[in-house]
This record gives sequence, structure tokens and C-alpha cells, in this order.
Amino acid sequence: MELKDKTLILTGASGGIGWALALELARAGVNLVLNARRAGPLAEAARDCEGLGAKVSQVAGDASQNRIADTLVTEAVNLGDFYGFIHAAGVLHPGPLLWELPSAHFREVLDSHLTAGYELLRAALPELLGRGEGLAVFFGSYAAESNLPGIGAYNVAKAAEEHLARQLAAEAPQIVSFVFRPGATETRMQEQAREAKGGGALVLHRVFRGYHLRGELDSPAQAAKNLMRLLKKDTHRLHGKIVS
Repeated sequence: MELKDKTLILTGASGGIGWALALELARAGVNLVLNARRAGPLAEAARDCEGLGAKVSQVAGDASQNRIADTLVTEAVNLGDFYGFIHAAGVLHPGPLLWELPSAHFREVLDSHLTAGYELLRAALPELLGRGEGLAVFFGSYAAESNLPGIGAYNVAKAAEEHLARQLAAEAPQIVSFVFRPGATETRMQEQAREAKGGGALVLHRVFRGYHLRGELDSPAQAAKNLMRLLKKDTHRLHGKIVS
């Protein structure tokens, strides 16, 4: 897939894998509409990408809100050659068991992964179908197949987001849609899980501190490079699949 000079929307661009991926895309000549809820770090990421020669627009806000999703697509169309989106944003809220987790936190986790993914495709698909091709990448996780205590909302959200990607693949075969599972990566979520509090905290400490102590975590840059390697190949073979 040749992405040079095309425009992609990237959520979660203010840190972790999202920021690293923004830099990799910019180096590859991709123009970007960057999104995250934290305006300050988002602006820094945008400046870094502009320094690499990319045309960049930034939209701070919650992509699960249809107003933000619509703005992202409008900005992408204005940049030119809008080709699709990569949904890398997400919230964890680790520690509490399901019944301990505040309702607002449960909704925030689902919104960040699932609702935002839906709003992106809702806003983007009319444009992408109009050009007859495009790309939709969703970040998945082995948590979609897990019942690990203390991250129940995340497990549910990732299972639903992965199904959303496969549903899109079935309904819009012209648009290459797939799930990318980056694997265990040293991010803010990992730090939060290592320091979690609540009914599932001891389990999370054992699992996530174990990854760290054993040196099993990839860097965000490595995870971003792994996805870029996939994007530089024939992505049609990934359509409708979950790729680790």
C-alpha cells in the first residue's frame, strides 16, 4: 500500500504508540490529522510531525463524540487525498473489579475504544466509499480473549472493538479494515496497571510487573514500526483479520 502524500486520521497521538506511530507515518510521507484528548502533548506531537515534512492538522477532544469525529474527517478532506484512519486511542482504568468500577469509568473505557471507533467509521465511510478504497485500522489486544480481573471493562471494550472492525470489513469490502494487536508495550497503561488499586490489583501487579521485570515489553517505537511494516505490504490480505 502506497501511503505517501495520502491523509490519515490518527487517534491517541498524544503519547505512547500513537505518538511513535505519528512520527513513523510522517517519515513515510503521510499527511496527518492527529487527535487526542490532551491538547498540550497533542500539539507537541503535531510539531514533531511537521518537522519531518508532513502536513498536519490537530483536533483535541474525545473522538467518541460525533462532533469531534466529524471535525476529524472534515480536516482530513481539507488536507487532501483522505485515505482512512487508525484508531489507537484508549483508556484502561485498571484495578477495580467490575462491580467496584464507577459507572463513569466503565463508560469512558467503552467510549474510548468502541464508541470512538464507531464514530470514526460513521464519519469517514461516506468519503472513503466515494473514492472506492481506503484504510481502517483498529488497535486490538489479547485482552479481547481474556477475563483478567481488574481490567474487565477493557476486556469487554477490546472484544467489542475487534468485532466492530470485522463487521466493517464485512459491510464495506472496498475498505481494508483490520485489527492490529501490538502486544505488550511499555505505555502509560502498563504503568497504570503496575500501580493499580482495587479488587483486581494483586493479579494485575503480578502480571504487569512481571512483564516489566522479565524485560518482555516492546517500546512504543517498536510497536509502531511493526504496524508500519504491515502497512507497507499488500494490506488486502489483512482485510477482516486480527494481526498480532
